Amino acid sequence: MSIHIQVQTDDFNVGDEHNTLCSNNKSDGAVVTFTGLVREFSSGDNVIALELEHYPGMTEQLLQSIAEQAQTRWQLARICIIHRVGYLALGEQIVFVGVTCRHRQAAFEGAQFIMDYLKNHATFWKKEHFKDSSNWVEFKQSDKKAMGRWQKKP
Repeated sequence: MSIHIQVQTDDFNVGDEHNTLCSNNKSDGAVVTFTGLVREFSSGDNVIALELEHYPGMTEQLLQSIAEQAQTRWQLARICIIHRVGYLALGEQIVFVGVTCRHRQAAFEGAQFIMDYLKNHATFWKKEHFKDSSNWVEFKQSDKKAMGRWQKKP
């Protein structure tokens, strides 16, 4: 069982991360990955970029804690969380979550749990940039609602 956490400004290669999860792994039957991208539409305006800041040290600890909870709950074997910070242009990759597990259902749920908890608990601040303005992104009730499903026992 392993957990890899990385917060970085540089982009990542999804294929490389997937291959790392699969490398020398003969016990897991499922690999689930998620990649988040900077999208152009938010609150009625066209986003041209996203700027992410974080609390160094604390962010990595929170991501580690989220990964450990998921690993315990779904018996995930390998977990990789990579989150970018800095100024990201439209279409750039923001986050990668990859998990491996013996069975697909647990892998899907584990990856979704990580993303839902990351959106609610990780110390990232987002600023959306538009053509002539920018604004900080506020907490979304839909993210809180998505996390509510994990309050129940699996």
